[in-house]
Amino acid sequence: MVSPEGRGDTGQSDWPQTRTGANPSREWSGGQHKATYLSRSPGTVHGARCQPTPRMAEAHQAVAFQFTVTPDGVDFQLSREALKHVYLSGINSWKKRLIRIKNGILRGVYPGSPTSWLVVIMATVGSSYCNVDISMGLVSHIQRCLPEGCGPYQTPQTRALLSMAIFSTGVWMTGIFFFRQTLKLLLSYHGWMFEMHGQTSHFTKVWAICVRLLSSRRPMLYSFQTSLPKLPVPSVPATIQRYLESVRPLLDNEEYYRMEMLAKEFQDKTAPRLQKYLVLKSWWATNYVSDWWEEYIYLRGRTPLVVNSNYYVMDFVLVKNTDVQAARLGNIVHAMIMYRRKLDREEIKPVMALGMVPMCSYQMERMFNTTRIPGKKTGLLLPLNERYGSAQHRAWLSANDPAPHTGQGRPRQRPGKAGSSWVIECAVGEPVPGWSRGKGGAPCCPALACPLASVADVLQHLSDSRHVAVYHKGRFFKVWLYEGSRLLKPRDLEIQFQRILDDPSLPQPGEERLAALTAGGRVEWAQARQAFFGSGKNKASLDAIERAAFFVALDEESHHYDPEDEASLSLYGKALLHGNCYNRWFDKSFTLISFKNGHVGLNTEHAWADAPIIGHLWEFVLGTDTFHLGYTEAGHCIGKSNSMLAPPQRLQWDIPDQCQAVIESSYQVAKALADDVELYCFQFLPFGKGLIKKCRTSPDAFVQIALQLAHFRDRGRFCLTYEASMTRMFREGRTETVRSCTSESTAFVQAMVEGTHMKAHLQNLFRKASEKHQNMYRLAMTGAGIDRHLFCLYVVSKYLGVSSPFLAEVLSEPWRLSTSQIAQFQIRMFDPDQYPNHLGPGGGFGPVADDGYGVSYMIAGENTIFFHVSSKFSSSETNAQRFGNHIRQALLDIADLFQVPKADS
Repeated sequence: MVSPEGRGDTGQSDWPQTRTGANPSREWSGGQHKATYLSRSPGTVHGARCQPTPRMAEAHQAVAFQFTVTPDGVDFQLSREALKHVYLSGINSWKKRLIRIKNGILRGVYPGSPTSWLVVIMATVGSSYCNVDISMGLVSHIQRCLPEGCGPYQTPQTRALLSMAIFSTGVWMTGIFFFRQTLKLLLSYHGWMFEMHGQTSHFTKVWAICVRLLSSRRPMLYSFQTSLPKLPVPSVPATIQRYLESVRPLLDNEEYYRMEMLAKEFQDKTAPRLQKYLVLKSWWATNYVSDWWEEYIYLRGRTPLVVNSNYYVMDFVLVKNTDVQAARLGNIVHAMIMYRRKLDREEIKPVMALGMVPMCSYQMERMFNTTRIPGKKTGLLLPLNERYGSAQHRAWLSANDPAPHTGQGRPRQRPGKAGSSWVIECAVGEPVPGWSRGKGGAPCCPALACPLASVADVLQHLSDSRHVAVYHKGRFFKVWLYEGSRLLKPRDLEIQFQRILDDPSLPQPGEERLAALTAGGRVEWAQARQAFFGSGKNKASLDAIERAAFFVALDEESHHYDPEDEASLSLYGKALLHGNCYNRWFDKSFTLISFKNGHVGLNTEHAWADAPIIGHLWEFVLGTDTFHLGYTEAGHCIGKSNSMLAPPQRLQWDIPDQCQAVIESSYQVAKALADDVELYCFQFLPFGKGLIKKCRTSPDAFVQIALQLAHFRDRGRFCLTYEASMTRMFREGRTETVRSCTSESTAFVQAMVEGTHMKAHLQNLFRKASEKHQNMYRLAMTGAGIDRHLFCLYVVSKYLGVSSPFLAEVLSEPWRLSTSQIAQFQIRMFDPDQYPNHLGPGGGFGPVADDGYGVSYMIAGENTIFFHVSSKFSSSETNAQRFGNHIRQALLDIADLFQVPKADS
């Protein structure tokens, strides 16, 4: 049977399909019929080739067997080498299955173990020999219930031992259940987060001891999953109170009073019914938010992924390992597959807060072998010909979402302009008032505001993939990662990538900009995929890309960070964020980007996981590359190369003119988005985390308040601010919103701008703002946030056909400042004090609103902070570099309040 991994056969040649699907070619000579069967990958038998070709010479080692039909019979010729690879591949597959079974058992009995089961059995048997019945008669009862006469070995001693084994197993499983429920109960306690540093209560100390005792045995990656508590549903009054508190500094008295009335009406009339359904879902589902968040925020979005959704991650910027592009890529790819192997075997330690509170790891499952497949119709409530603006569409909007269309509430942005208001595109590709996409988890809700948009992408995840897809100079290649069951060494991978770099072949018609389809509108990509990539070599080649472990882009340009040239970091970020719009496969879980000078980076699709997950992988990869794999003095990978490896396979395409027109259209859409992005990345050197702590505040609160001050100086007003927080202390938790613009922070900013207040007063205002921010962050992390609860209530209202002017207005408010702190040092691959220059600046994302800013930052160490600021050139109100300069000055001004000594800039 042909393996799915090998369906690329049709995409590498023009051989006709036979009726059996075996793809045998026919070479008639002297009345003989000869067919050759090829194995494209170890362990995968594919169709036959026709005539001997240069390509056939390259793949001669993959031939599994040949047969020749003559008048005398059939002559078989077997290839030992190919059969050896088939055999080793099968052995490897069985090993993986056995490892998964073993891990499933060990994970299923955690915090118990097979050893503890044997201990319980031995204790029961030992007590029996000492004439002590610790079962209190249960063993005798079990023995009486056992059937008699089942064989010659049913002696009284055997029956007694079997009864004791059954009793011991029951006791053991009961103990595991008890310990798990106790651990879940302990992990539901979050009071420790709200206690001041150095003022830990006795209750929290006892709690910490109990947690450590129950989780002391070395856990695997998913050991704690079933012990994590479920995300709680906040009460409606609490959420509304926190919401009104968050918008108070943004509204005048009249607007605030109107919003209070809307909130009160919603709380009294509509919310109780919606809340009941949401509570019911929280009882039934693992997480009441995550599935809806993934579907409606990400997968139903119809706007391009490039800039709008995908984000980027940078390499180490202050050190350089090698200038050899293929060598760096060989080490990086090898390290990634090592990480994937650890992931499959669950050998990665779960991330722990305070070293003892486990974080949910479920997002890691889809890190590799995952592709976002463009949207297909999922059942429209209106026929497709009822387009945006039709009478039926206007009637639906009037009945279901009155605020934007009847004059109630604030006016929304005109349809079709994505950004500061939320806009979706329906199945026919036209803009519809509703939601926009979000960044770092920022709200966007396609398909909820209008049933016309009932299309959704699908995340396709495979259990395994043995190759990567590579793009270079407009050509696509398939590179195997294994030889038989053996993972290729870094030096072997270097040779493979160097072969691609040295390949002089030209792109096929339409091939060069093919990936622009993944950068354009999702509807156009879905239609093109169905029309032009549903069969033949196009389907086979597309399968080779979509079924790859990940995508690799070999760029011809060089990028790096030069501290003497500040613009270099911004250009580096732009190259990672969007490239030239057709040299990244934006649908893959991540694209590994390799520049000509040896620097690398990532472009990551957002639906499958949030930034800390890819950051975990990236820390492992960079640390392994630098401190474990290494390079020769000439900059090549260490080790001997295998010259017998078959070269990478060139993917074949047959792209008609109509498809090329769609590719060009998608490219123009993506290019317009990319050209409109202004990205300003910079390293803040005067101080970092170390000196911020001398202000007796958290570094994150310090930066967030500085962002409020910088934004007010930049725009002259406050705005709704989004900061991403995680909820991974709960099972399948993702993110929650921290609304960073508070009454306390605005009071501090206004006092700073006035310039007439004493330092003591400003310090007091700052500390109040900082404490407020930290408390909001803790509430968000512990499931008491605002926006996910309101989002889910809105989803329920749409399912029930209930209209809520309050929810419609709340969820149409623009996030003009979207921020995110980048996690670091999740894995201790090296000592940062010993290697202070081994710093990654994190990454960034595009602006969420057309007239707003996107800001990500990494507090990279004791003495530096990296910022990534994005905006749009098309907005006359924003300027990323200007805002970045305001951020610098705001940080310095706040530090001056506390007389924090600063290094030279």
